[in-house]
Amino acid sequence: MSFQWAEDDFLPPGVVRVDREGPRDGKTYVMYHGTTSANARSILMTGFRQSAEGMLGRGVYLSRDLQKASRYPINHPEHDRVVIKVKVKVGKVIAINHQRHPYRTSWHDYGYDTAWVPPNCGMVPSGLEENCVWDPNRITIIRTIEPQPVQGAGFGAWGYR
Repeated sequence: MSFQWAEDDFLPPGVVRVDREGPRDGKTYVMYHGTTSANARSILMTGFRQSAEGMLGRGVYLSRDLQKASRYPINHPEHDRVVIKVKVKVGKVIAINHQRHPYRTSWHDYGYDTAWVPPNCGMVPSGLEENCVWDPNRITIIRTIEPQPVQGAGFGAWGYR
């Protein structure tokens, strides 16, 4: 069965849409976090927690690209994935644009609140951008988005909660 992910065009006041440039210091952005249904329920109840490890070290991994987030967790059945749509106050941002960047996993020790991996820089196999936010309190949950089965040749319904 194939699934479709859908998103509306309505942004909360003061929130910036994804653009080709990276997140700018001090702005608020809509971002997405892909996870399992069970993990989404836990996050909705208790909030986000830093992951213990990852490409950029500890932090909460997000993307301004819904299609990127909808791929996670990779190798998990799509019908059991959920994307959490959030607002993020990015604070001070650093671009981590290559594997040997000197602050790749220690960026937060140098006063940065968010690390941004630009698209097509060779850091991520998909070529899509990624963000890592150090402090989960910078993240406000907006809603969840679930994949909707595609009916025949038409489009599935939007799955907001």
